[in-house]
Amino acid sequence: MGKIRAQKKGKSKRFRVPKRRCKAVSEYRECKCEIVDIVHSIGRPMLKIKSDEKKFFMIAPENVMVGDKIEIGENADIKNGNVLPLKKIPEGIPIFNIEGTPGDNGLFIKSSGGLGIIISKDKKCVVKFPSRKTRIFNLKCRATIGTVAGGGRVDKPIVKAGTKHKMMKAKGKLYPIVSGTAMNPVDHPFGGKTRPGIPKTISRHAPPGAKVGSIAAKRTGKKK
Repeated sequence: MGKIRAQKKGKSKRFRVPKRRCKAVSEYRECKCEIVDIVHSIGRPMLKIKSDEKKFFMIAPENVMVGDKIEIGENADIKNGNVLPLKKIPEGIPIFNIEGTPGDNGLFIKSSGGLGIIISKDKKCVVKFPSRKTRIFNLKCRATIGTVAGGGRVDKPIVKAGTKHKMMKAKGKLYPIVSGTAMNPVDHPFGGKTRPGIPKTISRHAPPGAKVGSIAAKRTGKKK
């Protein structure tokens, strides 16, 4: 029996994302600065920012251009591209690149076209994500006002299987994904059609080649 999908993911180098294609890491520095360039990176455009002879990068919002001014700090205006703590941003304003803890330079809502909405603020700030889920943040966490640039990037039709193959290879993802029941018995424990049904539950101590399905399940099926 050959290696099944789970074994390949654990040992192969093919599933590593090529970090060299990422142009820069987004940062928040307290300053008044100017946009000197807009560069393309994985998943979104990035802004090259210049302040006091120092340069750093930020995730680009929509509707900004080279030469625009940006403010980062508590006293910044409520303006597209500026960075403020959540306690200073009014409810209903679109935001992105939100910090999980104050000072971590942003962890949430970073992909192209993404935006979050502040729903309410009291002792904590409640933000609605693009997935419609909500999350509670510290009021000192910073966020950028606006929408991440590059929206509609994934709407382009793929058309050919080869285009999809190259796209998944660049991301380091397994493609195509075939169901275990469509495989032969030598390729997957669920494979083959000539044998009687095999239970989907499996022991927690099963070897890697057989450890698929409902692992150490106490019960299966619908509740009555």
